Formats: sequence, C-alpha cells, structure tokens
Amino acid sequence: MRQRLKGSIPELCSYTVTLKLNLAHPRFKEPARAVALKPNLFPLHVSAMDAKRQLSLRERPKLAGRMPIFFTIAGAMAAAAIAVRYQTRKAEQANPPQGRFLEIDGVRLHYVERGEGPPLVLLHGNGTMIQDYELSGILDMASQRYRVIVFDRPGYGHSSRPRRTIWHPVAQAHLLHKALQRLGVEAATVVGHSWGTLVALSLALEHPADVNSLALLSGYYFPTARLDVPVLSPPAIPIIGDLMRYTISPLLGRLMWPGLMRLVFGPPRTPEHFKTFPRWMSLRPSQLRAAAAESAMMVPAALALRRRYRELTVPVMIVAGARDRVANADAHSKRLHRQLPGSTLQLVPGMGHMIHHLAPREVMAAIDAAAAARLPIATPFSKPSSVRA
Repeated sequence: MRQRLKGSIPELCSYTVTLKLNLAHPRFKEPARAVALKPNLFPLHVSAMDAKRQLSLRERPKLAGRMPIFFTIAGAMAAAAIAVRYQTRKAEQANPPQGRFLEIDGVRLHYVERGEGPPLVLLHGNGTMIQDYELSGILDMASQRYRVIVFDRPGYGHSSRPRRTIWHPVAQAHLLHKALQRLGVEAATVVGHSWGTLVALSLALEHPADVNSLALLSGYYFPTARLDVPVLSPPAIPIIGDLMRYTISPLLGRLMWPGLMRLVFGPPRTPEHFKTFPRWMSLRPSQLRAAAAESAMMVPAALALRRRYRELTVPVMIVAGARDRVANADAHSKRLHRQLPGSTLQLVPGMGHMIHHLAPREVMAAIDAAAAARLPIATPFSKPSSVRA
C-alpha cells in the first residue's frame, strides 16, 4: 500500500475511488441503531412559565382597575339586602296575622273567617293576599249574609309555601279542600279572582261534591302569549332567583309599583282605598318567590285545565271588566262562557282587571246569584245564557 501511495496523482485518485467503492460494499455495512432522542422539555416549561408570567403582568393592571367595580357591586348588593330585610321586618310587624292557622301537609295556612250563613270561600290572585278582599269591601259585604272564609294561598300573606311541592292549581285545590274539610265546610260557593280562578276551577273539577257554585272574576282561562312572564318569573329560579329576591327584586318591584297599579286597575285610576294596601308585604322575598312561580306557571296551568272545563257540573258566574288589560275579556271570559253551557257572563263596561275594587256591587250581585243558583240540567247542546253588560 505504501508503494501505491508513492505513485502518481492519478494512481492515488484511482486508489481512493477503489477504496470508497469497497467500503460501500454490503459486507462493510453495519445495521443502523435507532437512538431514542429524549426531548428536553425544560426549555418549553420555562417558556410557558415566562408566557404566563408576562400574561399575568399584563392582566394585573386590568384586574386592579376592575376591583373597584367588584367592590362597588358587592357593596350595593349588601346595602340592598339590608334594606330589603329592614322593609320586610317593618311590613310584617305592621301587618300581623289577622286570623287563624291550619297545619295541613306541612303547610301553615292562614285564613280569616267572618259572618254566618251559607259558606263562601274567597281566593285571591297572584301577588296579593287577604287584604285584597278586605280593602275592596267584598269581605265586609259578604260577611253580612255568608260564612266567609278567605285564605292566604300558599306563599302569600302569612301562609307558608314548602319548596318540595310544585304549587300548581290542582295541588292548591287539594290543600284547600283538606282545609275546608277541617273547618267543616260543605257545598261552598267559591269565588276566585285572576290566578285564583284557576284554583277555584280546579277545586270544582277535583271535588265537585263540595262546591256548590263558582263566581269567577277577571280570570285567565286559556293559554296565550304573554310578555310579562319572562319579566316576572326570574325570582323563582333557584340560586339566582334567591339572590335576586333578597337584594334587587324587591327594590325594583317598588320602583315598578305605580306602573303595575296603572296596568291592573286601568283604564280607571287606582282607587284611593287601595293606596293603603301593604305593598311591602307583597314585595317580601318569600312572596316574590310565590308570585314569580305562579307567573311562570300561568300559561301551562291554563293549557292543562282548558280541556276539562266541559266537565264542570256546578253553576258558573263569570264577571270581568270589558277593558281588562291583564286578561283580555274577549280571549278569556267570553270564550269560557261559550264553552260552559248554562254559565252567566257579566262584562262591566270601562273597567279593568281589579274588578272587585272597581265594581264591588256588581261583583257582590254575581256572588249572590252564584250562591242562589241551583244545578241546571245541562247537555252538551245547551246554549249559554246571554251576556249582560
């Protein structure tokens, strides 16, 4: 090899090429060895930490700027909760229970009983309580010739409303039926106003033997699209609604109160006597939950009951304001009158939803007619009695 190396340059180039070719021969190849390369994650971890640190440094001024907003909201909510608690206690002290209590199925049911004579049961609407019938004068007028029993429905006034029960109209009807049995009441004339008409109808459908007749005032009987449902229902939502009811909802309700009164009483003005209504009793967190739940339940409740109206076997008096803005008389009272053979409808011209306040004498006359009514012999082909205006 040394001799070849000492040769000429062409010979050396030839030798070099020959050597490379020989080394490329398969005999000289060795199997390739796979080398597992472990990635070095430390730089990535450090870079991620740096990115987070830089992000936190950038966000820190933003969070610092938002902290006053958070503290302001928290302070406002705390102040609202204190104000609501104060107003609630003040309202309950100024309006103690006026009647008695019945303990039925875990419900503490408050009721007032006055007068003597045939039994008459009064059921108030959504958001109100016993004082509604007192201020209207119906309770005093009726107690002169009837044994009047007026209830705070579950969740209203001084009656409790356990969360374990969904208090749809039928559930309330069963509860009130047990209460009436406890009081020894049979064959009563039942008066319902607004949402209370759904409970009165359920009572007559579920327990017809214990209901003599019905007087339905400004009722909501058929499902319709309502814009007030999404506005009034949120306080019934668990957790979120609880927070609202104990803070902002009562205060917002107080601000909305004058407009709400114009809606339910209009077109006439709100009567002077109703200005003494204990509005903060209606704005208490417990009562707002009941009112919100019944607002959300109103449409499905009417949907469930409408198929059963023809099953009624008791005389029915229907009274409504011809210009009712809450439950349109044409869509509800007139329609129910057409479906109930033998029923009587009275529309009071120019009056709104709170018909027992606006036309108490007409309402009392309808109650007397219902109490004096005897079960008519009705067939599916009977014609309803004429409308009186």
